[in-house]
Amino acid sequence: AMVFGMYARQLRERHRRVSNRYSIRQIALRVGMEPAYLSRIERGDTPPPSEQAIRRLAAELGEDTDFLLGLAGKVASDVCEIITKRPILFAELIRCLSDFSDEQLMALVIKIRNNEC
Repeated sequence: AMVFGMYARQLRERHRRVSNRYSIRQIALRVGMEPAYLSRIERGDTPPPSEQAIRRLAAELGEDTDFLLGLAGKVASDVCEIITKRPILFAELIRCLSDFSDEQLMALVIKIRNNEC
C-alpha cells in the first residue's frame, strides 16, 4: 500500500509542477473518488483502490496501468481470466520466463506478435 501511494503521489506532484489540474482535489474529482480518500491512499494509510480506480488514475497520470496495478499488488482482471482458462500451462510458462531479462522478454513478445514462433 505504501509503495503504491508514494509512487502515485510523486507522479501527481511531478505533473502538478506544470499544471494545477493535478491537485489532489482535481485528480480525485476526475477519477471519481473523494479527495480525502486519495490523500489517505497517497500517505499509505489505506490500501490501494480497486482495479477500475487504478485504471482511471493511470490514465490521468499518464502511467502504464499494469505497472500501477503491480505496485498495488494486483493483476489486471483480463490477465487473470486468461490464466484461469489454462492455469497449468500459463503457470509453467510464467515460471519458465521468470529468469528472463526485460530485453529477452521483449524480444519474445515481439516474435510472438509477429507470428515468428
